[in-house]
Amino acid sequence: MNLQSNDFELFGLKQQFAQERAALDDRWKTLQREAHPDKFAVQGAAAQRVAMQWSARINEAYRRLKDPLTRAAYLCELGGAPVNAHTNTAMPAQFLMQQMEWREALDDARDIAALEVLRQNVEVSKQALLQQCAQLLDVQNDCNAAVPLVRELMFIEKFSQDLDRGFDKFE
Repeated sequence: MNLQSNDFELFGLKQQFAQERAALDDRWKTLQREAHPDKFAVQGAAAQRVAMQWSARINEAYRRLKDPLTRAAYLCELGGAPVNAHTNTAMPAQFLMQQMEWREALDDARDIAALEVLRQNVEVSKQALLQQCAQLLDVQNDCNAAVPLVRELMFIEKFSQDLDRGFDKFE
């Protein structure tokens, strides 16, 4: 293993958006077993520190690869098209309108049924964007075109968290 490897290389995976979660989980467990600091106890403190670095690096890669949104952003970055979500806040007007409608629906929701309908609508939009990301990243190899979709997915993720908190009002 090489600390300089990208996450896909570290996990021995093809550098693409589409990934099998079960295979990723299995590979993470295997890598963690190989790098666990307890395996290096007899080799001394220095070997254990290196193993701890490896374990942290493996966990960092796993966290990034297991989530489709962070995986898409990472692929864009690897492809030379960083998302820059903190500095690039421009969004298409149609998407912003949709966000406003969802926010109003969340504010106006009077029961769990209304929130469930909203959650379904958000999930449909999210899945459509994820499919478009897969197409752009894996088929067309167009990281630049995927960046705005990744940014939209980030907004949807944030809204989904707010929506989850909306359910708390009724529980």
